[in-house]
Amino acid sequence: MNIDQVSQVLALKYRPRKFDDLIGQGIISQTLSLALDTNRLSHAYLFSGLRGSGKTSTARIMAKALLCSKGPTSKPCDMCDNCVSANEYRHLDIIEMDAASNRGIDDIKDLIEHTKYKPSSGRFKVFIIDEVHMLTPQAFNALLKTLEEPPDFVKFILATTDPLKLPATILSRTQHFRFKKIANKDVLHHLSHILNLEGIEFENEALEILARSGHGSLRDTLTLLDQAIIFSKGKVTAAAVTDMMGLIDPKFLDDIFDLILSRCDVANIISRLEEYEAGLVIDEMIIYLKQKMLSRDTRFDTLLFDRFFRILSDAKYLLSINSDSGFVLILTCSKMIEAMNLKTIDEVIDEIEKKKVIQESKTAFDVAKLTRKEVVTEVLQPKIEQSKKEPLGKELYKKLIDKIYDRSHDVGECFEKNFKFKSYSENTLHIVSFAQGECRELLRKNYSHIRVFIEETYGIGTEIEFEKGNKSQEDKDKNRHNKEQNSALSTSKLLPVNEVASMVEDIEIGGQCVADMCNTLNDIPSPAQKELQINDILNSPMVNKAKELFDPKKIVVKAKT
Repeated sequence: MNIDQVSQVLALKYRPRKFDDLIGQGIISQTLSLALDTNRLSHAYLFSGLRGSGKTSTARIMAKALLCSKGPTSKPCDMCDNCVSANEYRHLDIIEMDAASNRGIDDIKDLIEHTKYKPSSGRFKVFIIDEVHMLTPQAFNALLKTLEEPPDFVKFILATTDPLKLPATILSRTQHFRFKKIANKDVLHHLSHILNLEGIEFENEALEILARSGHGSLRDTLTLLDQAIIFSKGKVTAAAVTDMMGLIDPKFLDDIFDLILSRCDVANIISRLEEYEAGLVIDEMIIYLKQKMLSRDTRFDTLLFDRFFRILSDAKYLLSINSDSGFVLILTCSKMIEAMNLKTIDEVIDEIEKKKVIQESKTAFDVAKLTRKEVVTEVLQPKIEQSKKEPLGKELYKKLIDKIYDRSHDVGECFEKNFKFKSYSENTLHIVSFAQGECRELLRKNYSHIRVFIEETYGIGTEIEFEKGNKSQEDKDKNRHNKEQNSALSTSKLLPVNEVASMVEDIEIGGQCVADMCNTLNDIPSPAQKELQINDILNSPMVNKAKELFDPKKIVVKAKT
């Protein structure tokens, strides 16, 4: 190994010289090798892919394989003059052109002019055009005819990182090979191989960081490796690599997630996190979680991974709208700690069922321990107190009266004075009616409106049952009922359990009023009543005024539904 080779950067020193040396592009190597060995060669090739994936290196290997004295062959000898001059990039029949700096039509005309002359020493003239997508439309048009039908001794190899910018006419005239992103495991193997050849110590974790930072580009990764060798003074360690690249030390990331998983305060580490770029911190956390997921870390489950990833994605969005980086980091860590306390629906249901079973068992146990006196005070007394409370139906009845007042004060006043709430059960409203004379007639005419308000208050389909009552008798019954209730409450404190229960039953039975049901308002109107209602409408002042103004030929009265 000479001095020049030692001084070379790793990306140039270890550039592939044959198809077997290509990293991560086995399918392309195999296809080109078979084409060379079987002499099934195309006049134009297009290599596209990520930077540093091996496009230009493959083009040069292909050119050398075409010009080798023993070729065309997939395994050039590297001994003949053609191979030696190709390896030293001085072969006259291998013409490389950078389309980024020579992109005009005049440059392409010069290239086309070279295609007219036979090769000087090899069997082919190979034209390698790098970054071909940078050519102008006029240059592409000038190249079309030559690219489609070049002389037999001319081969074109085009390379680009953006094949979508190429015209369809160019793509249709070439064999297109797509170079894929190099896998991390292939990059790691190649880096360790190079460091072993160079005699440099390293940590596998450091190489993983370098490979991840290269994003699938072998050239970028080797450039970072060169820098890491210099920075780490001959031993490539994870700490040195993270310091050099401004990344977070993996041990520090472990400490952060240990605090999060143990639900501890992370305020103390926020100041350290703010030393790094917030976007970089979020990216490193995502990569850390990905590694833990692949290694099946038992501290995490799938649900927790999902929650953490959503939180980190929200953090990236907040950073994209220029939010304060320190606040975003504090919020992100706090949300991740809070995510540890969230329970799944199944866990909540299980807890509710357990509490229900425990409560039922406790209630049964407590009742079993009650004495006779406690039964009276703790079981019967609450029931008596509950009977004193107004039922829900009566509260709704007050709202019903307010609605009728809003509609018409006269109707509301008449309704409140002459209709008394009795009970509401099984979707049926029981009302005691004292309506007589004009008030009764007014309520009958407005029954349809009252019916609508009742259904709005109690629900659609509510049944109404009217019971004819006497005002003075109703007041007497009410006073007697209150006295009996008070008497029962006082008696229950002295009587035995059986006698108290009997007294409660007497109160409930005696409080019920049994009377004849009255269908005064609930009956279907007779034909004569309907005719009377229609006549009232037709002879009303409003209708008479309308007749004078509009002189209608026909008036139709329809029932309101």
